[in-house]
Amino acid sequence: MPIEILAKDTLKIESDAIKKIIDNIDEKFSQLIEYLFDIKGRIIVSGIGKSAIIAQKIVATLNSTGTPSIFMHAADAIHGDLGIVQKDDVVLLISKSGNTPEIKVLIPLIKNLGNKMVAIVGNMSSDLAKNADFVVNATVEKEACPNNLAPTTSTTVQLALGDTIAICLLHLRGFTGKDFARFHPGGSLGKQLYLKAGDLASQNEKPLVSDSDAIKDVIYVITEKRLGITMVQNEEGKAIGVITDGDIRRCLEKFDSLNGLKAADIVSAGFTSIDKNAMAMEALSILREKKINHIIVMDQDKYFGIAHIQDFIKEGLI
Repeated sequence: MPIEILAKDTLKIESDAIKKIIDNIDEKFSQLIEYLFDIKGRIIVSGIGKSAIIAQKIVATLNSTGTPSIFMHAADAIHGDLGIVQKDDVVLLISKSGNTPEIKVLIPLIKNLGNKMVAIVGNMSSDLAKNADFVVNATVEKEACPNNLAPTTSTTVQLALGDTIAICLLHLRGFTGKDFARFHPGGSLGKQLYLKAGDLASQNEKPLVSDSDAIKDVIYVITEKRLGITMVQNEEGKAIGVITDGDIRRCLEKFDSLNGLKAADIVSAGFTSIDKNAMAMEALSILREKKINHIIVMDQDKYFGIAHIQDFIKEGLI
């Protein structure tokens, strides 16, 4: 079979399986979500083999969307790790067959602890399905593997159902973009939601000259501060405009000598600015719209600093 056809068949088998489990979402699933939302403890997610890997991903998704969760490997659980489970926790077991030895041993142990048990299981006649307090049907007709052996379709369905649980809980919690940013402060996604224009400008030098300064001094400041631009202020300390390295080049073209020229002679009165408390992504949008490399950051009507396009690149926003 040509690779292209095999690849398309694989995706079709898995996507069809996800479509079919949509019908498994019913009132009992809603009851499960409401129960998980109300628990005081954590969701302990466990499995064996490939299901254990899926369990780890589900735990990561739950934690990042506001639902405290812990991964517990089913094999390790029956050799001491069952101590992870506390009285207010609920245990979510993931298994295609629902009859693996580790799962069968784990079921009565969880029951003895008195914890509720949730199953994402592909065999509704299994020990796991019969003993769980809540059952999510993850039955698939066949694996995408040509030999119908390697967990492929089944793990895709498990993963999709885990995402479904996480998103439903996210909805009930009223989880917002700001909440997401709190759990992702180091990632570019989080930075888009919390990083402000002032945060970028504060990392840079703050080039500033007076309108009475000689052009030679202006060149020195622009060179020293390494931003290709400087703010110009008047005698009252008010920001009146900017001078860029481009303005300097045009000045050299226009005048035979720089002697006697002041910053006021070449300052550009109109400059693009943004408040320091505005989001960095808003500032980036302005840079892109105007096709410029700098934006002046203001603290109300006072000059605060400058954000450069390279700052956005460094923070992973571009």
